[in-house]
Amino acid sequence: MSKVVLITGGSSGIGKSIGTFLTEKGYIVYGTSRNPKNYSDSSLKLIALDVTKSESISTAVDTVIKAEGRLDVLINNAGVGITGPIEEIPEAEIKANFETNFFGPINVIKAVLPQMRKQQGGLIINITSIAGYMGLPYRGVYSASKGALEILTEAFRMEIKDFNIEMTNLAPGDFATNIASGRFHAPVLENSPYFIPYGNTLKLMDEHVDNGKDPLLMAKAVYKVMNTAKPKVHYKVGEFMQKFSIVLKRILPDRVYEKLLLNHYKL
Repeated sequence: MSKVVLITGGSSGIGKSIGTFLTEKGYIVYGTSRNPKNYSDSSLKLIALDVTKSESISTAVDTVIKAEGRLDVLINNAGVGITGPIEEIPEAEIKANFETNFFGPINVIKAVLPQMRKQQGGLIINITSIAGYMGLPYRGVYSASKGALEILTEAFRMEIKDFNIEMTNLAPGDFATNIASGRFHAPVLENSPYFIPYGNTLKLMDEHVDNGKDPLLMAKAVYKVMNTAKPKVHYKVGEFMQKFSIVLKRILPDRVYEKLLLNHYKL
């Protein structure tokens, strides 16, 4: 029997790549978008889902279960970027980022767990970010929201272990997607004390995304995790130095590691 997969944020970027790849592998895949009508040419089955709205989440999950009778894999992929000096990012934008990147995945997990318990098995993959392992300058809010999801998964895994439900994190580095265009960018203000360093860092961040890896690598990583009997707690996918930066953070003194980041961002 083909496994049924639900991917949040499946209309573009990493989510679309994962959905297309898994469909080719024979899985029954449902992608989601806040506005599926905008993607009428999508090769995936797209259903409406806004991860910031509980009713929308319930409706989407119920739609899949009613159509297929089961839900085997949830891939929490929907997320948004945010950049800016923390001092200058409006509080409402910080909260909005956490609503999508942190509270959204929690609520989708809550919605699928009863069905997975009922069928005595399931897999949940949370797409986080290598940025969630460290506080990055002018990406602090994004780092915090993804880091919070990483830690939450560690706790969640232990709470659901008796139900034969697996959960893991998959953290990408920079990939060539449209995430930069969808970010909230705090404006680069000429009268801001952060004008020069933030402006330069923003250009560097966009270059990293433009020169990022092919999202197909993430799709293949998801497929590998799905075919692993006992997934690890954390997986990382990206450039060697991006992954190695996590190792360096573990072994270097904090001030030394901070200096490396400052040099990297030319701050």
